[in-house]
Amino acid sequence: MAESSKTKKRRRLEPDSTADEHKLPFKNRLKPDSSILETLRLLAASASSSSSSKPKTLADLSLSSTCREVTDLSLPSIQSAIETLVLSVTHSILSGKGFSFDVPSRAATNQLYVPELDRIVLKDKNTLRPFANISSVRKTTITAKILSLIHQLCLKNIHVTKRDLFYTDVKLFQDQTQSDAVLDDVSCMLGCTRSSLNVVASEKGVVVGRLIFSDNGDMIDCTKMGMGGKAIPPNIDRVGDMQSDALFILLVEKDAAYMRLAEDRFYNRFPCIIVTAKGQPDVATRLFLRKMKMELKLPVLALVDSDPYGLKILSVYGCGSKNMSYDSANLTTPDIKWLGVRPSDLDKYKIPEQCRLPMTEQDIKTGKDLLEEDFVKKNPGWVEELTLMVKTKHKAEIQALSTFGFQYLSEVYLPLKLQQEDWL
Repeated sequence: MAESSKTKKRRRLEPDSTADEHKLPFKNRLKPDSSILETLRLLAASASSSSSSKPKTLADLSLSSTCREVTDLSLPSIQSAIETLVLSVTHSILSGKGFSFDVPSRAATNQLYVPELDRIVLKDKNTLRPFANISSVRKTTITAKILSLIHQLCLKNIHVTKRDLFYTDVKLFQDQTQSDAVLDDVSCMLGCTRSSLNVVASEKGVVVGRLIFSDNGDMIDCTKMGMGGKAIPPNIDRVGDMQSDALFILLVEKDAAYMRLAEDRFYNRFPCIIVTAKGQPDVATRLFLRKMKMELKLPVLALVDSDPYGLKILSVYGCGSKNMSYDSANLTTPDIKWLGVRPSDLDKYKIPEQCRLPMTEQDIKTGKDLLEEDFVKKNPGWVEELTLMVKTKHKAEIQALSTFGFQYLSEVYLPLKLQQEDWL
């Protein structure tokens, strides 16, 4: 009788697989990590072999005469280009033609998506920015001021932030967005990348995981940087000697998801490099991601929110932004795979209704506008997911997965996605 009672007690203490499945949906579908790692090794091998081919350029497609691209230039070259430009303007004034700048147009109508390159490029249309015109006199003055400041940087061979630039004349610039916009115009005019101008943005992006690189001569091991990770240097020229035993790069939209994965040491369970720009992609993070992809020849998987803005952020990394299409060759990372969170995942992973958000009218409009973009139309999977999102009018953040537990993202969702090769 006593023996029977002990047996019943032992049975009650045994884990209930049904209860565990209810608590952590789909956990019982996970195979051993060794099986998932084998899948990742095959993915890494495939990415390495495909990266060996030389990427196409505008010249290869006979588009170099109708589209423009910038290149990295040395400071003496930039200094010389500015002086030549100023001499041209001076000659124009002395000959009675007036003071104006011929500026490449960065308007939406002057952008072109090239499917063969899978990125947005800038066409060759220019606009005149005359000083003797009430609508453009201020912008012409700002352009001259920015050129003067860049010339000073060339002479002194120093770096400044975009904020430093703005504070040289707050009354003229009024708002930093105005000085930032003209800085991009100047890059275009001089035919150089923005980083060549020695003007950088403040540190924003961070990286953690299986990566070692040199930052201005100092060797950085990103597995020993704590859960906060290593800030991505604003000047990509400081970065070199990249080494890694990772099988993939995990690009994360949000800081909260990044922190979860970093604290759980996800990169030790599945060897990877985790990187985030904490929202909108900044230039330094985009340059750093491309450098990792090209040098390490690793696949890039993206984890973004299931909303139109998550897909927009993904497209900026992959195809470029219209604002900086003149430098898309240096800022875009080819063949980024959309891992999650996708609209179809909401039902597939049984995300509760209370964790989904209704899309606003602006969200729906943004989604419909994205469906009209050529870079979306090129990928049938993206079209299908975006159409589903607009139809259901539901969106969700990565954090919606926390409804099953704060570590569900790293313990079940991502491992299962990797196991099933469930990416677009």
